[in-house]
Amino acid sequence: MSYQDGWAALHMEMPARVPHYEPSANTHNKLIQAVTRLPVGDKAALQNGGWSANEAERRFLELWNFDFLWNQWVYGNAFDKGRQTNMGHAEYAENGADRDDNVHCPWTDPEEILNIDFEAEYGRIDIPAAVKSFNENWRSCQETYPFLVAPTGIYETCVSGLIQMFGWDMLLWAAGEDQKRFGEMTDRYAAYMQSYFEALAQSDSPIALIHDDMVWSSGPFIHPDWYRKYVFPNYKKYFSPLLEAGKRIVYCCDGTFTMFFDDLTACGIHTVMMECTTDMALFAERYGRTHGFIGNVDTRILLRNNREEIEQEVRRVMDIGKKCPGFICSVSNHIPCNTPVEAALWYYECYEKYARR
Repeated sequence: MSYQDGWAALHMEMPARVPHYEPSANTHNKLIQAVTRLPVGDKAALQNGGWSANEAERRFLELWNFDFLWNQWVYGNAFDKGRQTNMGHAEYAENGADRDDNVHCPWTDPEEILNIDFEAEYGRIDIPAAVKSFNENWRSCQETYPFLVAPTGIYETCVSGLIQMFGWDMLLWAAGEDQKRFGEMTDRYAAYMQSYFEALAQSDSPIALIHDDMVWSSGPFIHPDWYRKYVFPNYKKYFSPLLEAGKRIVYCCDGTFTMFFDDLTACGIHTVMMECTTDMALFAERYGRTHGFIGNVDTRILLRNNREEIEQEVRRVMDIGKKCPGFICSVSNHIPCNTPVEAALWYYECYEKYARR
């Protein structure tokens, strides 16, 4: 019943079981092997008729009863034709496969950023081609995992796009140089990206997954007035064609965005995906009957591998979320490969123990 439960929660129809989604768990090879008893990426096993890594992952998602899966098409590919910063990457994936020490920034002066012409830098967005790509991305994911709800969507919505292009140092330098012109540049960026939202609205996917890391764990990195002048008005423009097309909008933001609950819900989103630092209890109190929310089990508790603490954390989020029809449980700041397998397995046992309404 995973697809049905995920679909129900995303449409504010309270399923009998609280659905769940666990980011990065499906890349934790030791966990996948522990759950499926199948080889993951083992050449010898594959030569002897073993499962491929993708098949093992698929079986893992079935056995762990996933109801939703992260999937987007505009994900790191929006700026391939022009300049963008590489901020590097710390070790996160197994064996440090994603470590990147090649840090570089092509921008040397904030004036370059404040004066940027996005279409000249990155090319015009071909809406029909984007519609085709959104459809292919969504269909591929949904056909591969028909037992859960798969969306498609956009990662570099607004602030995340600025971070990817300019990097934090140059972005903050430009913002501090001239906040008004920085806001005007943000408006130009949003106008450029609007074509992707028009294309997403024309796609066949009923769920639009929109991501924007607009804050830090400490909250906004620019005065809140700047967000209310240059970010949320653009969100409303972005989301307007999605809402007109009848899409359900799932919005994800890392960090702490508690102070922006009213602003976000006013933009038309249906479900918010939040990390553990955002106040889920407050969101549930204010919006739990009208909006869905995904989160917010603290991965740090799993890393400590204390069974009592893990069960208490699951009970905490369930006590908040089970009363609300659109709640989806999640270790929303991920179950990465350094999570002890026994902690992840115990977490899932606790989830199943408390998932029934």
